[in-house]
Amino acid sequence: MIKVILCDDHALIRRGIRDTLSDSADIEVVGEAGDYGELRALMREKTCDVLVLDINMPGRSGLDVLHSLKDEGASMRVLIVSMYPEDQYAIRALKAGAFGYVNKGGDPALIVNAVRTVAQGRKYVTPEIAQMLVESLTTPTVANAHEKLSDRELQTLIMIASGKRLSDIADELNLSPKTVSVYRARVLEKLALANNSEMTVYAIRNGLVGS
Repeated sequence: MIKVILCDDHALIRRGIRDTLSDSADIEVVGEAGDYGELRALMREKTCDVLVLDINMPGRSGLDVLHSLKDEGASMRVLIVSMYPEDQYAIRALKAGAFGYVNKGGDPALIVNAVRTVAQGRKYVTPEIAQMLVESLTTPTVANAHEKLSDRELQTLIMIASGKRLSDIADELNLSPKTVSVYRARVLEKLALANNSEMTVYAIRNGLVGS
């Protein structure tokens, strides 16, 4: 039996994933958490083979949690789930130690297959991610400027370029508006941009958001 813990701040999303996984006789969801604090408390009581982790959570993002678990030498394998397209976060998540990356908007059966694959200690990648990995290995490219951004800075760039206000971003990420402003300033500095409009143009040109 594959034991799974779900960590996602949206209860309805967790319920959907739980119901999908529970339909499989070889998978058992042993616990759920809505944020990093709840996850830490749950992990003191429960063990699991696979942690299904949302990348976009308030406070500490999924990538932050992934880094922490890796530093602690946690034994469970992490499957990242996200609403973001693969080209925005998949490679970054895999490099950070995730065993797989699944888009929430895809076929629910993919999550079941991904959990089974990850539980066996194998990486789960979609054909799209596999192609991206091949291209990253075989194509000599100049590193994109946004690859220098931290996980939270990249998240801030994408959200601003998607039209969200700083106050909306602060609410969604459970951060203070001042903290979000600091992330925005760092993005502008690292990318040598002047304002939100230039950030949006940069994000579109680099495929981080749709045009």
